[in-house]
Amino acid sequence: MRRIIYAILLLCCATSCMSNRELAYMQNDRYNTSSPVSVANGPKPYRLQANDVLSVKVQSEQPELSNLFNVVDPGSNMAFGGPSALYMSGYTIDAAGNITLPTIGKLKIAGLTSTETQDLIQQNLNKYLVGTTVIVKLLSFKVSVLGGVRNPGYYYVYNEQANILEGLSLAGDLTQAGDRRRVKLIRQTAGGSEVIMLDLTDPNLVQSPYYYLMPNDVIYIDPLRTQLKRENLVVVTALLGVISTGVLLLNYFR
Repeated sequence: MRRIIYAILLLCCATSCMSNRELAYMQNDRYNTSSPVSVANGPKPYRLQANDVLSVKVQSEQPELSNLFNVVDPGSNMAFGGPSALYMSGYTIDAAGNITLPTIGKLKIAGLTSTETQDLIQQNLNKYLVGTTVIVKLLSFKVSVLGGVRNPGYYYVYNEQANILEGLSLAGDLTQAGDRRRVKLIRQTAGGSEVIMLDLTDPNLVQSPYYYLMPNDVIYIDPLRTQLKRENLVVVTALLGVISTGVLLLNYFR
């Protein structure tokens, strides 16, 4: 019995060690401290689509014009209510790809970028007012991060060119139990959902078309297999401890 226990303890020690290959991101022997390694990874601009929510604001020296499009006064308490308050005060793109603004009316903006939408609204507003500046921001850029991370949940992203590493950093990075080679990215498309498996240890990650996040992306990190084995060994070791204690007590009373 003692030999079995010793063998189990040695096996636990052997499986409890993690290698650098399991934990390091973007592993590449070409990376060095003397010169940077250039990678072509130009992000594609996000094209607005139905159900996206926009913040549309007007800046002007005339105070009465500054709140022309703002449903919520920037000086009010509701403006500081976080993403939910901003979401409620934004303009939602309808199923036909339009938003409806005061004074201007209905504009079709689906398929445009935020910058192109800003220019379009500015051109239409200039027909009625002078000395104003339109600012458009995407409010509904939200990603969900689940699985082997420190703080799973959903997070609002205030950068239309955020990448998957930034998304993971919002969730506190991966735990040691998260498998860096098996990260699922679930993306909503016009035809449904698509799932891609990403390897964070691969240096070519930055060249992947899925490196940059899109609104409503879901990131799921699989559990590390060695971690599962380690947890199973803990259970087995505890069970053997109970059995060995029972055997010792039985021998003692005999």
